[in-house]
Amino acid sequence: MSFAIQALSAKYLVENEGKLSELLIDVPREVDLEVANRKLRFLGIEIDHLTPAQQDYLNKSTI
Repeated sequence: MSFAIQALSAKYLVENEGKLSELLIDVPREVDLEVANRKLRFLGIEIDHLTPAQQDYLNKSTI
């Protein structure tokens, strides 16, 4: 997975050449998620998705 992160991060840098102002760039979330999803698909595992009601519940702040 380390190589996959490096390869997809390099692809991201090439695709966004001239748009990035920082010299040190964190691995973009979409790249990290893509590697994780590919690994899980390889293992035959699927991630559950939250229902809209669950998302609303988690997005509400508790005071």
